[in-house]
Amino acid sequence: MSTKDKIISFVKSEIILCIATVLAIITIFFVPIDKEYLSYFDVNTLICLFCMLAVVAGLKSTNAFELISRKMISLFHNRRTMICVLVFGTFFFDMIVANDMSLITFLPLTYLVLHSTKNDKYLAFTFIMQTIAANMGGMITPYGNPQNLYLYSYYNIPTGEFFRILLLQSITVAVLLLICCLFIDKKPLKIRKKSKIILSKKRFAIYVVLFIMVILTIFRLIPYIITLITVIIAILIFDPKRFKQVDYALIATFCVFFVFSGNIARIPIIKEAISKIVVENTLLAGIVSCQFISNVPTAIFLSKFTSNYRDLLISVNIGSLGILISSLASLITLKEFLKHQPKEFRKYILMYTAFNTLFLITLLIVTTYVRI
Repeated sequence: MSTKDKIISFVKSEIILCIATVLAIITIFFVPIDKEYLSYFDVNTLICLFCMLAVVAGLKSTNAFELISRKMISLFHNRRTMICVLVFGTFFFDMIVANDMSLITFLPLTYLVLHSTKNDKYLAFTFIMQTIAANMGGMITPYGNPQNLYLYSYYNIPTGEFFRILLLQSITVAVLLLICCLFIDKKPLKIRKKSKIILSKKRFAIYVVLFIMVILTIFRLIPYIITLITVIIAILIFDPKRFKQVDYALIATFCVFFVFSGNIARIPIIKEAISKIVVENTLLAGIVSCQFISNVPTAIFLSKFTSNYRDLLISVNIGSLGILISSLASLITLKEFLKHQPKEFRKYILMYTAFNTLFLITLLIVTTYVRI
């Protein structure tokens, strides 16, 4: 393969990384590189992302996901129930870990379940519902999403009040997800292949321990650096070839989006426009800002301009809906989807935008007119 063909192949396979890189480079012309660039990167998130990608790749290699998928199919016999379980599994797991980690864990399992039962045509729908579930499921807890943790600490929000602020939105999302899933028919599921699957018990045990370590690290019970070193050493000793299966392009995509969103927040004309809006309408300002610089940078940026933490907290959570870059976790789903159905990019983006816009408008209406 010639160099030109290799470049074309790379661009096609990593289209999101390439687009993000171009966007980041454009912003550099407006914000020259300086020492403040270092503050853009959430190192802890990148460490957890790498560790989770490596551990999940290891778990997949043990055949654990195949066994789990077969067990799920035997327990939940029809298409609608199975998709509901996958979506709400993501929703509730996000209350325990961050949204990106929830997706990294559930998406490979979802593909195996749908592919093994010849339901690949539902992959886009299920992935999109899981992305919404991941972005919204953790909003009710202070640690469910990074923006929540920041605002919870920055404003010193009482825990009880924090739950009350986002309870209505959380219930609304759960109802909307259920309604969407009810449109799926109840066709019985049948496994495509019934070949015997052998679990690699030793490697499975190792990766389960590492997985628990990553979860505890997300909860800040284990220092990030200790988990990173442990994961690297364990895989080097027991399963070194697994490093080749880590999605380094996804990590790079997060890095360039950090640069893009960080620079956007420093461009004066954009900063002034957002500042003016936030004074008049914090809720709207937060939602609009998320569509340009994503939810976490929006939380950090707008917190400097308002004491209205209720509306800001709601905005950076429901603002995760909308276009693709409003939440970086959405990039995880897109990459996983394109890995299996690369020719369906346009269809996926249209469907993703349509569902996210519907959820966003509904949540905005509920937030504006309903009080509990």
